This record gives sequence, structure tokens and C-alpha cells, in this order.
Amino acid sequence: MNIKMLSMGAIALAMMSGAVLAGSTTGTSALDDPAKMSPFFTDAGMKTLKSEADFKTAWKAMKPDEQTAVLKDCGDTTLNKAHADFCAMAKKMGG
Repeated sequence: MNIKMLSMGAIALAMMSGAVLAGSTTGTSALDDPAKMSPFFTDAGMKTLKSEADFKTAWKAMKPDEQTAVLKDCGDTTLNKAHADFCAMAKKMGG
């Protein structure tokens, strides 16, 4: 009985830690970082993109590795759906 309870506890712990690890990767997208994304939008809710000229200025102000991270995230189908307009403009600017 004790072995069975220990085994069940170990399995439950493994399942919970797996879920935590999977959840910890969510939200690490450059597209979900308000500090990086706010210069591209006219509103605090980040729903309305700036003009193409202002977008280009904000894009050029980013570090090359940040631009690369954004373009990589825009290549992800799931992330792209949530940020389609931004990704279309970013791809126009960076590749």
C-alpha cells in the first residue's frame, strides 16, 4: 500500500512539474513584451499600429537581436495569429 501511494505521489508530482514547465514558456514571446512592443502602437492597449514611417523609426531603434527575436516569433503560426497586423509590418521592415 505504501509503495502504491508513493508511486501515485511521484506520478502526480511529475505531471504537475511538467505542466508548470510547459506553462513557463508561454508568454516569453518578444511579441508579448509591452516594453518592446509599445513603441509600435498609438494606444496603451496596443491595438492600433503607428503609421508605417513611425513603425520604421521604432523598428530601427530596436537592437538587431530583438528584431531577430520578433521576426522569429512572427514566424510561429500561433503567435502570428494574435499579432497578424504587427507581424505583417515587421516582416516588411526586416525581411
